[in-house]
Amino acid sequence: MFKQLFRSETAVSTPTANGPLIDLRGVKKAYQTPAGDFFALKGIDLQIERGEFVALLGKSGAGKSTLINMMTGIDELTAGEIVIGGQAVHRMSESRLTTWRGHNVGVIFQFFQLMPMLTCAQNVMLPMDFANLYKTPKERYERAVYLLEQVDIPEQADKLPSAVSGGQRQRVAIARALANDPDFLAADEPTGSLDSKTADAVFGVFEKLVDEGKTIFMATHDRELASRVSRVMHIADGKIESQLLPAESR
Repeated sequence: MFKQLFRSETAVSTPTANGPLIDLRGVKKAYQTPAGDFFALKGIDLQIERGEFVALLGKSGAGKSTLINMMTGIDELTAGEIVIGGQAVHRMSESRLTTWRGHNVGVIFQFFQLMPMLTCAQNVMLPMDFANLYKTPKERYERAVYLLEQVDIPEQADKLPSAVSGGQRQRVAIARALANDPDFLAADEPTGSLDSKTADAVFGVFEKLVDEGKTIFMATHDRELASRVSRVMHIADGKIESQLLPAESR
């Protein structure tokens, strides 16, 4: 049986204003199985600067989703350190982690994860409700529509997700991830369920956000789209195998 293994408080590095936005050191994640402990991540060291667009390439089961879950606080690591925006995420209590995630991280999933009984605008408003930001319903709705304008679908604001296309649903998911103006966006195979034309359009939204200063970490298996980011990492069997510029990864 494995234990959570953290370094002492004194060993946690203190980021400076000029340090990376995201700093992972020795991150491991193990799951208990009948055959023994299975390590999905085997000592990940990773730094991402503010304003970077980083793609994580790897086959299914390589550890892409697990790494995103660690970075966003969705799952707990087994060992190592995760420091994001100067905050030691791996040491946060569950309640503090929930608050931190609501204010600092936007997560985008492959299958959208929209609430089917809510309109597109109401889906975008959900993170604001949970984080208690933008105090009145009118303020939240206006911000939701503004964000839908940023992803070019304001006319879909009052429609249910079932009434819009797959590409438009993913744009709603991106707007929702931006609701509380987070430090960075983590996207797990965001174009995996889209056709190539729609995927290209959605990817263009990500490029626009990076141009505006957002930091994006995207797990994908699409090498063509990955060639358009600022840095490409390859993961296999829970280890980062290489970190390359897009031209070098082809």
